[in-house]
Amino acid sequence: MRSDSFALHFCVFLLLLKCEIKSAAILRDTDVDQCSEGSDACHIDAICQNTPTFYKCTCKSGFKGDGTHCEDVDECLFNNGGCQHVCVNTMGSYECRCRHGFFLSDNQHTCIHRSVEGLSCMNKEHGCEHICRETPKGGVSCECRPGFELAKNQRGCILTCNHGNGGCHHVCEDTEHGPVCRCHARYMLQTDGRSCVERDDVTPSSSDHNATSLAEVDKRVKRRLLMDPSVLFTSYETCAVNNGGCDSMCKDTSTGVRCSCPVGFTLQPDGKSCEDIDECEFHNGGCDHLCRNTIGSFECSCRKGFKLLTDERSCQDIDECFFERTCDQTCVNSPGSFECVCNKGYTLYGLAHCGDINECSVNNGGCGHVCENTMGGFQCRCRAGYRLHWNKKDCVEADGAPVVMVPLRPTLNCSKHGGAEHCFLTCQSQVNISNGAEDSYTVTCGLPLPGSSGGGHRGDGGTLCSGSDSSCTHRIKTTATFKWGQGKCSLKRSPEKLTESFSMALSDKKALATENVQFSFVSLHCNSSSLRQRSRHGRKAVEDESSSITALFELDVDPEEVTAEGCDLSCVKRRSEKRLKKTLRTLRKSINREQFHLHFGSSEYELAKKPARAADGPEPCGPGQVLRDRKCVNCGVGTYHSSEQGRCVPCPPGTYQDEEGQLVCEVCPGPKGRAIPRTAGARSVAECGGQCSPGHFSHDGVVPCRPCPRGSYQPEVGRTSCLPCGGNLVTRHEGAVSFQACETKVQCSPGHYYNTSTHRCIRCPLGTYQVEFGQNFCVSCPGNTTTDFDGSTSVTQCKNRHCGGVIGDYTGFIESPNYPGDYPANVECTWTISPPPKRRILIVVPEIFLPMEDECGDYLVMRKSSLPNSVTTYETCQTYERPIAFTSRSKKLWIQFKSNEGNSRKGFQVPYVTYDEDYQELIEDIVRDGRLYASENHQEILKDKKLMKCLFDVLAHPQNFFNYTAQESREMFPKSFIRFLRSKVLRFLRP
Repeated sequence: MRSDSFALHFCVFLLLLKCEIKSAAILRDTDVDQCSEGSDACHIDAICQNTPTFYKCTCKSGFKGDGTHCEDVDECLFNNGGCQHVCVNTMGSYECRCRHGFFLSDNQHTCIHRSVEGLSCMNKEHGCEHICRETPKGGVSCECRPGFELAKNQRGCILTCNHGNGGCHHVCEDTEHGPVCRCHARYMLQTDGRSCVERDDVTPSSSDHNATSLAEVDKRVKRRLLMDPSVLFTSYETCAVNNGGCDSMCKDTSTGVRCSCPVGFTLQPDGKSCEDIDECEFHNGGCDHLCRNTIGSFECSCRKGFKLLTDERSCQDIDECFFERTCDQTCVNSPGSFECVCNKGYTLYGLAHCGDINECSVNNGGCGHVCENTMGGFQCRCRAGYRLHWNKKDCVEADGAPVVMVPLRPTLNCSKHGGAEHCFLTCQSQVNISNGAEDSYTVTCGLPLPGSSGGGHRGDGGTLCSGSDSSCTHRIKTTATFKWGQGKCSLKRSPEKLTESFSMALSDKKALATENVQFSFVSLHCNSSSLRQRSRHGRKAVEDESSSITALFELDVDPEEVTAEGCDLSCVKRRSEKRLKKTLRTLRKSINREQFHLHFGSSEYELAKKPARAADGPEPCGPGQVLRDRKCVNCGVGTYHSSEQGRCVPCPPGTYQDEEGQLVCEVCPGPKGRAIPRTAGARSVAECGGQCSPGHFSHDGVVPCRPCPRGSYQPEVGRTSCLPCGGNLVTRHEGAVSFQACETKVQCSPGHYYNTSTHRCIRCPLGTYQVEFGQNFCVSCPGNTTTDFDGSTSVTQCKNRHCGGVIGDYTGFIESPNYPGDYPANVECTWTISPPPKRRILIVVPEIFLPMEDECGDYLVMRKSSLPNSVTTYETCQTYERPIAFTSRSKKLWIQFKSNEGNSRKGFQVPYVTYDEDYQELIEDIVRDGRLYASENHQEILKDKKLMKCLFDVLAHPQNFFNYTAQESREMFPKSFIRFLRSKVLRFLRP
């Protein structure tokens, strides 16, 4: 079986092996650093150190040998490895296990009885000499400070040689009763049991611990004693006696012993002692960021947000934005960090998530009558007999309402000319363009149906009514996807000649007009995708780029089409749906023939295939962007991208733009026919000019304006009235701009709002919060989030409680709710992983953050089923920043996370992969080896989401190995990590 699957095994891990297999037998005339090149013959478990002529190999801690061949040291043979119950030897390390009825404590050596009574550390009788910890299953666990070990009674702590060499001057040996000090040859132990002084009489003494008998002297010394008895009265040393007094290596010479030290140590002036070389003291060990000295060597590491490169010295910024789960909407990478940014109308919560802002929760959104929240915005509507003012918030009587500049709706015109369909989508106002990642963009025009997300499924319908109002908006909503051949998504301005000919085609009397539809809302999302095709030799050939457009259309049903002849509202809706389907068929034909154009403001655009990037030039920019310092950046607020000038231009007077990367500016609101002073480059409606400023009002919202009278306030521009304080409250001055100017009887603190009826401060209810002092409202939490308790003071206390479910067959994530923000209280999540047949589960826990003081109220458990006595794979209720990888002990996995009402923390994001069970022996050999976690650099690899994604991708689908080039393979992992895996793979493949 193993020989039959050799090729498949090799393909999966060739990515890790190919860049390391080099010849070590090539002779060189000049000195070459074989260690850095990886051409040394050192064993995988040895340290390589370059020398002026060659290199040295020294076995790592936990191994023994000459460096070219290293064997594992069985730590369990000596003192049972320090384990209280069972010691299990592993490669380069060992692990302790407990007998039935006990579990391993946090020090990983002692075993704790599963207490039924549940002794608490709060009980003074816990008996721990140093540290007391409460255990997950009840009871307590005693631990000792560094340099001490737990006594047999599991309560006391015994000093070890690891703590200041046990206080010994020379040699320290650990015993059951504590450290015992000994001295080198020619020294004797003092009465304090620690200090060593040189002997006055060098003649051996049989009563001294450090004396040596004649039988311990080698044959050469014996012969010399017989030939020359006077030697007895002279000082003579030999490696056969106490290793010649050397700390490490000893060699007999004609002049006496010669001591030497292993790689990474230096011989001290006494000629005997070896001291570790602190490589970090000289030029930081060559490390970019952090250098950590180790016994006989050193290790470079990087600050958080950076990763170590393959030279194991340099650090490179981690692009967190590469990982698609980092942010809900926009991710901005920066050196060592990143920032999540939300679109307009959304706010950030949980550090990475974007939720819709419910503007209607604050002063009714400023609406005079009815406020309707929408995804990313809101709309004000008026009751019967009233019409919406031009400021889109106040309501005025229908008869006396001023003439309002009604925004033009998006219109689709299609005609058939020369046997081909030509379509033109016109958007004159309420246009928004957003550039996504990987050559994608979204264009929206008009106002979406309130309460919808701008998405939906084909055939969705919607109805918008306010109370008992007879004026209802019945709307049809549908989506369609159009594929338009090869090439990347791009918007480019149509050439003038093409625009003229296209306009003539639409206006040509001979052309057959097929469609003329006015929509309420249109959304076009263009997405580019690439398909890598393999060549005969297994390497990727040409990337096939293709694009698709997902369109959302919302169409209002005209109630005037209802007739007395029997066509009711349902009949009119069916007719509209039929007409809409016919329009989509026509639009599909025009897109397929590349005869679809967009009209924004005074410019016309066409869907274009993005040109290939020149070999020495940057990639062309997307819509609404310009090139600066070889990077594409969005046009800023208050500007738009002018196709004629090819640059960002300030919005002309009478228009504004409050978003980046747009192609047109919005028209400033105002009554028609009145000359109102306007400003250029307006970044919001408030900067348009000519409107009443906050704290002021007028009958039409424009100058001249009057200040709000005492007892009222107005926080917005261009309003026709002011808001009363309520409760007979007054303001100190006229022209107040917020409720905080109203003289309340008490000032409410954050997390409260002022009730003008009872004149008391009320705690904000669940699902709301208040950041400021002295307000009369609470803000609703964004999206589908809520708070753990009432009286919340920040949006960070709004948390998403969604979690759990049945997850993917091959790869996926188990994530605490609201991650990476703090998870909510009193939540229970359950996941189930059911791999396909003949596949097993590998899980990596990079880090997990749970509160330490919660007495295991929050925990994560993974077992075979929901039954408490089923086979358990993993269980924890504490914070662990050190990663761990393990395979499931069962073919299926039931996972549960539960929190109580106490403190909460960041939680976890745990990736998993299912792999072919033929690899079971290899995967378990890797994850159970302590060397995988011994190095900080290896730990960082297990935390690197990009690297783990690549590794899991190949494990789940071995054919995806061919998606990585040789260069990508070499730069992916540090050499030490590749050598570690190579040894495992070669052992697995060895017949």
